[in-house]
Amino acid sequence: MRQIAIYGKGGIGKSTTTQNTVAALAEAGYKCMIVGCDPKADATRLILHKKAQATVMDLARERGSVEELEIEEVLLEGFRGVKCAESGGPEPGVGCAGRGVITAINFLEENGAYEEDLDFVFYDVLGDVVCGGFAMPIREGKAKEIYIVTSGEMMAMYAANNIARGILKYAQSGGVRLGGLICNSRKVDKEFELITEFAKRLGTQMIHFIPRDNQVQRAELRRMTVLEYTPEHPMADEYRALARKIAENKNFVIPTPLSMDELEALLTEFGVLEGEEVGA
Repeated sequence: MRQIAIYGKGGIGKSTTTQNTVAALAEAGYKCMIVGCDPKADATRLILHKKAQATVMDLARERGSVEELEIEEVLLEGFRGVKCAESGGPEPGVGCAGRGVITAINFLEENGAYEEDLDFVFYDVLGDVVCGGFAMPIREGKAKEIYIVTSGEMMAMYAANNIARGILKYAQSGGVRLGGLICNSRKVDKEFELITEFAKRLGTQMIHFIPRDNQVQRAELRRMTVLEYTPEHPMADEYRALARKIAENKNFVIPTPLSMDELEALLTEFGVLEGEEVGA
């Protein structure tokens, strides 16, 4: 069983990329599970065709404790048999959302969700946060493989570099490794070349470049992956290619994050940063 965490800047398309990739893996015959680690609980809706499934934390609040839950209530099956769970989070403004991730994963483990015949478990992790509870999949050694979704936009790369710092921090103690960057294109000038060079400087690879295409959004409006909505569309083949590359990947590294000066120099070199400071 390979446990993979998908990180990236909020809004970069982690959940969409994860669900389409998992759909492609399931189509290829792999047994997969997605564990949503974001209080928005939107990591499984395209697989389940639902706005949002019941989360572990929401039901635990209703019942009084997580011990009152049944696994069937929070572990659902969707497209091609993909198993889906959402951790959820606390009420807004109350408590640490990261605890929901820890509670949910522990509950799933204790109640047999991680079956022996599972090939892949994907953790879709909130935004670019790599500390505290949100680092649970890598901090506790649950996920050994990390992929970072990014684009050629300044803040997406800034977040990706910070995530690489987080991976470096936990690499020695938890054995976590970076499997590569996934470029979810925003049609930035020289984007392919920029992310290829960025990956090289991080010591990793751009494992796949996903072109921008409105077919992804059309499928999302129907709460479906492209693989299910239009399986013959070229975008479905893009996700099949990404899924195949992840399944076959053997290139796992401890990343070498860039300094702020190095990142700014790279962005300036490719014309992304013009007299503007990263993080400003």
